[in-house]
Formats: sequence, structure tokens, C-alpha cells
Amino acid sequence: MSAMNRIVAIGAALALSVPVVAASSSSAFASPSSSSSSNTCAPAAKAVSYSDGLDKLVRGDVTVGGLSDLAWDQRVGAWASTVDNHATDPARIWFWKNPAHATVVRDPLVLRKPDGTAYDGTTADNEGLAVLPNGDFVVSSETEPSVRIFGRDGVQKSSLPVPARFAVAPAGEATANATLEGLTLARSGTRIIAAMEGALSGDTDATLHRFLVYDVNRKGQWTLTEQFGYQADAGQRISEVQSYGKDSLLVMEASFAAATGNAVKLYAVPSTKGAADVSKAADLATVPAKRLLAKQLVADLVKCPTLGATAKQTQTNPLMDNYEGLAVVPGKHADTVEVISDDNFGATQITRVLTLSARLPD
Repeated sequence: MSAMNRIVAIGAALALSVPVVAASSSSAFASPSSSSSSNTCAPAAKAVSYSDGLDKLVRGDVTVGGLSDLAWDQRVGAWASTVDNHATDPARIWFWKNPAHATVVRDPLVLRKPDGTAYDGTTADNEGLAVLPNGDFVVSSETEPSVRIFGRDGVQKSSLPVPARFAVAPAGEATANATLEGLTLARSGTRIIAAMEGALSGDTDATLHRFLVYDVNRKGQWTLTEQFGYQADAGQRISEVQSYGKDSLLVMEASFAAATGNAVKLYAVPSTKGAADVSKAADLATVPAKRLLAKQLVADLVKCPTLGATAKQTQTNPLMDNYEGLAVVPGKHADTVEVISDDNFGATQITRVLTLSARLPD
């Protein structure tokens, strides 16, 4: 299938229109020439631009930060990003435009429990976001973990089932702060995939991760139908997963080392069609490699050009930061990949939006 014929879930949303990616040339909003060979992020992507426009931005009396995902919200006509957690601050979704010169476009939406009280950093660690065809927000939280559905008013409407073994130890086999980090919606709007950042203790190979797969019936009811197995590179966590094409995925693997900074690679899973269901596998280490999702390297972000970016902490490439959010925008000859970093509200980290152009396999 050609890129022209793709109908892509944009940032895990069923998008009916495509956002425009613009470029700017100021020091914090850089864009290299598209014809330059130096903008390659090996092996199959190019760096287009970056923006620090959201970094420590204050709207009213609220500071933007902790953005761990991005999804296109057609109803607002803007990107949406959740705040993962920030002490007792209310859980929020921020809305912003123009990845090359990012700016907030409206007040954030507070996410609330069914009784109307707000979730906060002590009750939710929101890491993944998708927008359903009806406009509802799907949000994955690492705390329990959980996958919740919120209405346009921010009030929780329902939650999806998560197997008991995925709970944080000692209740289950997951490690705190390494649970449902990635979330995406298939182009059909009828399948949600949630990705584990780390491995379950019962999966004795720490490189093996599980993806939970939910499908919706004609009554709008979501059911956990299967699990996929995925092998990350040694020492890498899964910080995001995004759907593109008919049944393809783009997976973000990431790590951090004090001496070298952040490392991020993007891998394509060309097809999940016919992927093996590993739900019944007690230990993924016993599952044959051919039953795991096959992956193909698209980009090593450390190898991107710097684009003139600066870093506040040690980085092999100053363009790098704590990238955690990912979205795919379809194109005629190549797809646009938007990436956003989580600054953790820290003085030495930056909320940065990076735009790439990539030819994604299908």
C-alpha cells in the first residue's frame, strides 16, 4: 500500500483532516533545508524542525510541562497532550498548534473521576492519549495501571479491563513507573493498543514487552481480545507506540544515561495482521521469536543533525531530550512524524517538539 492510500490514525486519533506542519527559522524554532543530506536521521528519516515554544510556558497561573504524548483532536483543530503527573496538581490535557512554532491555543481540560473530583499526580500518571471517533479521550495511566475513557467535559465515563498480572508489584508483576506508557488507536477507530514500558517479572527476559489489544463491538463496548509480544533492544524501554497505515505500528524505544544523555530509536512494525496472541504465555521468554512482532529500524534520533538546538544537560546530541510522545501524519511521498519531550517540570529538561519526515514501511 502506498503512503498516498494510507488513512492514518494521527497521534492515536481517527483523523478526518490533516494538521499543517509549518516551519520557522528563529533560534528556538529551527528548520533545515529539506534538500540537505545532513538532516538525515539514519536510516530512513530526516529532521525537519524543532520548537521549544511550549517549554515552561505559563497560561494563567498554570505552567505547561510533563507532556508525555500527543494526539490530534479534530474538534479543537489542535494537538492534545496529557500532563503525566505533577504532585497534587489536577490532571490536565493541553491543546496546542504548530509543531514548528508550538503554542497553546486554549485552557487545559481537567480530567475528573466519575464523581467530578479531579485526578491529580497522586492518583494518576497519564502517559498515553488517543481520541476516539466520537471525540472521547482515551488515557492510559501508569499508576495502577489503567486505561480510562473521558468525555469532552473531562469526566471519566468508563475504564477498560487490565489483567491482574499487569498491576504494580506486589499486587501484580509490573514495576512501578514502567507500565502502560504507550497508547494508540487503529485507523478504523475500532482497536486500541496499549504498550507496556517495561517487562513483567514473570517474563524472565527484560527485553520482552506486552501490548494489550482492545476491540470494540457494534454497541460501543470495548473488550480485551489479545496480547502481542515485542522485543526491545537491550536496555531500552518503550515510551510510545503509534498506529499508521492499515495495521502497522511505530514504536519508540528510549533510554537515558547520565554520561551521554537520552537515546531514542523509532522502529516500525510493518504489520500486526495475523500477529500471534501471547495472552496465555506465562513467560514470553518461552515464546519463539517468530511469534513476536517483527520490527524494522526507521530512525536513530541521536544521529539526527542538531538543527542548532541547545541542551540544558549532558547530551551526545543537543537536539535530544526526554522524548516520550509520538504521532504520525500521512503524506503523499513520506509521512510526518511528530515527537514531543516530557520535561518532568525540571530545570534541566525541555519541552521540545521535533518534526521528522520518514518513509514508513507497510
